[in-house]
Amino acid sequence: MDRISLSPDLSLSRLVYGMWRIGDDADTSPVHVQAKIERCLEQGITTIDQADIYGGYTAEAILGGALRAAPHLRERIEIVTKCGIVAPAGRHASARVKHYDTTRTHITASVEASLRDIATDRVDLLLIHRPDPLIDPEETGSALDALVASGKVRAVGVSNFRPFDFSLLQSAMQTRLATNQIEMSLVATEAFTNGDLAFLQERRIPPMAWSPLGGGALFSASNGELTAALEKLGATFGTDAGAAAIAWLLRHPARILPVLGTNTLERISRISEAARIEMDRQTWFELYTLATGQEVA
Repeated sequence: MDRISLSPDLSLSRLVYGMWRIGDDADTSPVHVQAKIERCLEQGITTIDQADIYGGYTAEAILGGALRAAPHLRERIEIVTKCGIVAPAGRHASARVKHYDTTRTHITASVEASLRDIATDRVDLLLIHRPDPLIDPEETGSALDALVASGKVRAVGVSNFRPFDFSLLQSAMQTRLATNQIEMSLVATEAFTNGDLAFLQERRIPPMAWSPLGGGALFSASNGELTAALEKLGATFGTDAGAAAIAWLLRHPARILPVLGTNTLERISRISEAARIEMDRQTWFELYTLATGQEVA
């Protein structure tokens, strides 16, 4: 499995296992979660993606249960988590309205809660989950800098930020923002042309891609021709349409890190099959044309 360097002392596996639905599994026992992690490690997938809000603020603790039961796994994985969304659930049940909070107090408290829940002394990569209309970049930036300086967080980045949001926060920081996790897939191609991806490429910042299979929409009846093309490509390399769709992201020179989430052990075991698909330029554009419904000008 290829690795992508985000900072001088942090690299992630090119494919990332996402745990946003881990609480939806019928079995959230430490043994079963440990099995998921081990299936990833067998393929060289060492990076786990989390967020404080996942599962109504329960997903991190589910991961933590597995790490408490099998503490040796912690040194073999990188943990990504996010903060900044406050929803009326779990530890924030008293909130009157769903909102964003990027204050120093909230970010620091969120990291401390994540460390307790995950049963670790550090987060490898912390992301601000959404751009906050009320952000004070100096306060947020200094809070993130302090967390890195403390060793509780190895690197920091953002998620769902537009270039101007990214630049605003970075302007108030000493630490370099390491990534932006944005939606990218064959059914969410906007980042390829609206400047989001170009902005990151210009700065040599590897992006992460959430929902790289479009949350299942990629394989809906309305995308039948695209699905057929992906199935044909996947079969050529002994795999399936999903792997072909991920390979489409991997083909891009921006060094995209797709975040894939599934609760099925058999599917987890096949995540790395995307890396075996070789895609030339014309095949990439054939899929892009089918995805957008029109050929390039």
